[in-house]
Amino acid sequence: MPTTPPAGSRIVGTGHYRPERIMTNHDLEQMVETSDEWIRQRTGIESRRIAADDQDVADLAAEAGRNALADAGIDPSQVTQVIVATCSNQERSPSAAGRVAHLLGLPNPAAFDVGAACSGFEHALAVADMSIRAGASTTTLVIGAEKLSAVTDYSDRTTCILTADGAGAMVLVPGDEPTISPVQWGTVTDLADAVTIGPPSGCFSQQGRQVLGWALREAPKLSQKIVESAGLNMADIDVFVPHQANLRMIEPLAAALDLREDAIVADDIITSGNTSAATIPLAISRMREAGRIPAGATALLVGFGGGFSWAGQVVRLP
Repeated sequence: MPTTPPAGSRIVGTGHYRPERIMTNHDLEQMVETSDEWIRQRTGIESRRIAADDQDVADLAAEAGRNALADAGIDPSQVTQVIVATCSNQERSPSAAGRVAHLLGLPNPAAFDVGAACSGFEHALAVADMSIRAGASTTTLVIGAEKLSAVTDYSDRTTCILTADGAGAMVLVPGDEPTISPVQWGTVTDLADAVTIGPPSGCFSQQGRQVLGWALREAPKLSQKIVESAGLNMADIDVFVPHQANLRMIEPLAAALDLREDAIVADDIITSGNTSAATIPLAISRMREAGRIPAGATALLVGFGGGFSWAGQVVRLP
């Protein structure tokens, strides 16, 4: 007999992984024409993490996933689905998710990647939520992971100061009520080439002014749309976690939203850099670990960037 699908899904654990190597702004001064002061003024970044040569996207993702499962108190054998959001996996096949499933010893889960760049995690989280609501998964591991150092041109001072490596993860299970709002998502097709990884160099590139202009002009309106679609208003938001692209973009965006004075705004960009699809789950996990987020907090997630795709939802954190 068919079973009744759950009313929603809930996040029961978060985890992250940052590589050991720290690359400071002073390190970059030795590689390209720049300075610590110039980088801080334009990006807010003080340092970033860089993966070892023998670490790939799946390695980073697996560590974050393992930590999320431990946080949730869930045995890996319970995982029925793995979704990895990434735009820097070097293999076309197998997927990074498939590699993660193997590294974690998961028994035959559905495993696939989502390639929506900087909003990839929010896309993946939406698919995970839908899968659980439909009864297609009972325990889903959702990960954002990037090794952007592998696609960074370290002679280009406008981009190499931004990029970094890392991963963040969440564990979702069925819930008695929806705690992840319906996703709002879309693509700004006119800006498809504003953020790219590909020919002719194969490296990350962006049209910074166009991205900044869109973020300051459109992201506040989209954030409001996401919150309203969840049946809430900005006063209900405890934590605002936008894509950690640039602190000089995050600060005015947060100011435009009329958040509560005590609302927490993610600023993981300062010491983690821009890790594309990993920035939002990485920031959440690190803030929870540091005790900056109270249990049960309501968080607004907004990702945007390469593609030019955007996506977001409101979630209740563990």
